[in-house]
Amino acid sequence: MRNTSAVYKEKNTFSLENSEVPYPEPEEVTIEVAYCGICGTDRHVFHGTMDERVGPDAVIGHEMSGVIRKVGHNVSDFKPGDHVVVRPLDWCGECPTCRRGHIHICENLNFIGVDSEGAFQKFWNVDQRILHRIPDDISLKNAALAEPLSVAAHDVRRAGMEEDDFALIIGGGPIGILIALVLRYHKRKFILSEINTSRLTMAESIGIETVNPMEENLEIAIRARNRGCLADVVFEVSASAPGAIEMSRLTRPRGKIVLVGIFGKNPEICLKDFFFKELELYGARVYERRDFEESLQLLAQKDFPFDTVISRVYDLVDIEKAFRSLDEDLSAMKILIRCSEEILE
Repeated sequence: MRNTSAVYKEKNTFSLENSEVPYPEPEEVTIEVAYCGICGTDRHVFHGTMDERVGPDAVIGHEMSGVIRKVGHNVSDFKPGDHVVVRPLDWCGECPTCRRGHIHICENLNFIGVDSEGAFQKFWNVDQRILHRIPDDISLKNAALAEPLSVAAHDVRRAGMEEDDFALIIGGGPIGILIALVLRYHKRKFILSEINTSRLTMAESIGIETVNPMEENLEIAIRARNRGCLADVVFEVSASAPGAIEMSRLTRPRGKIVLVGIFGKNPEICLKDFFFKELELYGARVYERRDFEESLQLLAQKDFPFDTVISRVYDLVDIEKAFRSLDEDLSAMKILIRCSEEILE
């Protein structure tokens, strides 16, 4: 089989290259990639800010779905024709963190699609241990949301919300919206704070209650919805300087903050809030197997707003255009790359 890959060359540049598809190793499968979403990390690579980590001639991408075409001779749980998604984590199994069972934050973690070859290509060989089978009632296009939705599921699980807890989500980008959808799935109360009017309109169109802190006092809005209290849980998703300050100010005493956004530089935070209110701060990185399983269950719900969350689909040959469109259109949520035009739903 011949492969076509979008190879990152340098800042703002991909090259489409052809090669032979290697036969899968004994524990591997060959996947024909149907769709692969563009995430924030992919955009950083495209902008040239991760060249030291990624290096030249890299194939990136990890938010994918596809169809197994070949299996290695030790693969027994999967077969050609299976629809799958990949949980793109490769752990060592030997470090102290892995031995404690936290393989998703392995001290030697290989984040596949960044640290090693990813999914912006027609065919992709991956190990069977990181595969999840797609239920029959989820299309390949919609299944490409499983990875970012698993991030949101992990964020919510880290919060450990009680039934009556009220949450504030700071930031209405793709992950903020998906956190809101996971909270709604679990019947938890929340409000989403965002200053981009396009994102506010989109969120409201799918029934997410929002507030624009540039136009409305956020503290008053929270107290009005939470029995006079500040937020029990705050999800900081914006990775912005105002978000870093507001996250502790808007959390009630003994409340929780889940840090989701990745800050390029260490932000200013109010440690006095943490001291006086005895706040708890939780990091939330990637996902575990159970988060992928939950995300696939959520994607099977009939009321999931796929048409709103997936903004556009581009073919692999137009990958540079797709990345640039995300820079130009702040209203876009999730953009997918169709990596194989031959797969039919």
